[in-house]
Amino acid sequence: MARSTRESILTAAAELMRHKGYGAVGMKDISQASGAPIGSLYHHFRDGKVQIAREALVNAGVAYALLIPSLVDEHSDLGEAVDAVFTQAAEDMAGTGFANMCPVASVAAEVADTVEELRETTATVFGDWVDGGSAYFASRGLDQSQARELTLALICALEGAFILGRTLRSTEPLLAAGRALAPQYRGIELCQPRP
Repeated sequence: MARSTRESILTAAAELMRHKGYGAVGMKDISQASGAPIGSLYHHFRDGKVQIAREALVNAGVAYALLIPSLVDEHSDLGEAVDAVFTQAAEDMAGTGFANMCPVASVAAEVADTVEELRETTATVFGDWVDGGSAYFASRGLDQSQARELTLALICALEGAFILGRTLRSTEPLLAAGRALAPQYRGIELCQPRP
């Protein structure tokens, strides 16, 4: 099924921001990457680049929120699951030639003090990740406090390791983060995921 022009614009913008951040992406870049004429960008997004970025980040945030549960679902031991998350992240990052893995973190770091609307958007996305991850791990048998702490630790360690991994062109930061976190969760049994 063909994507709508609006979807193509948002997907292209998220991908561009993942690689270049917010400031280095122009409307012409989005037009070219999406295949949409520049007039279509303003037709669909009357508030211009900030609106495109905001909506692209929200969409990307929803998609990225599914990654950890999709990797953890098959595991019954929490420590093994944590290790699997970091191992897969390392493989994915190496497979992209060390491209930035997360448009949300890229933009959050860049605009936290300059574009309040996007700071608020990225804060909401991160908050949704924490809430969603906490609910997921609670549904797998962790108490609420432990589920929230684990989710925060995973997000912080992944995002920090992505920055170092990309900068160093190495999977070592991701693998080291996994090795550091996984042992404290080994032996904690996870309930089966709900269908």
